[in-house]
Amino acid sequence: MADSSEEYIKQHMFGNPQIKPDEKRAFLGNFRERVALALTIGQLQQAGTAEMVTKILKNYPEYRLYINGRMDQDLIDPFMDIAIKENYKYTILVQNGMRVDQRLSPDDFGLVVANPTEKIKRRILL
Repeated sequence: MADSSEEYIKQHMFGNPQIKPDEKRAFLGNFRERVALALTIGQLQQAGTAEMVTKILKNYPEYRLYINGRMDQDLIDPFMDIAIKENYKYTILVQNGMRVDQRLSPDDFGLVVANPTEKIKRRILL
């Protein structure tokens, strides 16, 4: 009985335990094994990235596009417009509830294309 009481207290103090929370946070809510494409904010700012993402979305229509909602709006808009134009499922994620309000760096992921339900057999770029 002590074990169940202790587990109950821990669960309500710390919330439900999560599998690989740092990995999911880094890849915008996805496990690494489900990620087909992950681009950093620095890569999104390079010329030609939008065209490359458009080609990938056309080749992998069953996946989903995840956009980091903490980026500047001028970085979000072009990729959101591509998803709308291609009729591609997308999600803009703002990771609220983080205890520390960390600034984004060019090495943080800004865009992820992932299979929302199962492991990817062949990664595009990581």
